[in-house]
Amino acid sequence: MDIQNRLQAAYLMRASCALLCLSAMLAGCSAGTGAEEPAAGLPIVAGCFVTGSSAVNVSLELAKAPKERQKGLMGREFLAANSGMLFQYQEQQRPDHGFWMYQTLIPLDIAYLDENGVIGNIRQMKPCTSSNGARCPSYPAGVEFVSAVEMNAGFFEMHGIASGDRLDPGQQNCKAR
Repeated sequence: MDIQNRLQAAYLMRASCALLCLSAMLAGCSAGTGAEEPAAGLPIVAGCFVTGSSAVNVSLELAKAPKERQKGLMGREFLAANSGMLFQYQEQQRPDHGFWMYQTLIPLDIAYLDENGVIGNIRQMKPCTSSNGARCPSYPAGVEFVSAVEMNAGFFEMHGIASGDRLDPGQQNCKAR
């Protein structure tokens, strides 16, 4: 290869590398913003976890339809403090019904609630790194439930929220405490 062809090849490599680097930087910027935002189209509802001695305001994405519940928080890289997802069912679910962490990137805690919003059980769930969903563990409720709330790992413990405490709709229930 002569010197002129080498110079052209070197120039093309440099230009390609610069474009690649620029593309990666722009992709990184846009990926960070989408990871923090709620799922498109899901309504946000306010709630309040009430214990015997305190109350904690939360903002919850509401997943009611089967496809919304199935997707859940998959693919999220970040969940804001005091934010989570409320999964609502039309009918009471059995104790062996559970949630899994397939394609879920952040560790979560889940509270299983009865028809009055009373927490029956809280479980800690770790992300599943398998590309095969069948290899991801399930986290059964252990109690009958009609809704469940996923929050960042450690949320319930940090706020002293346990079985027997409850989730009330709206923020007005927190202001009186």
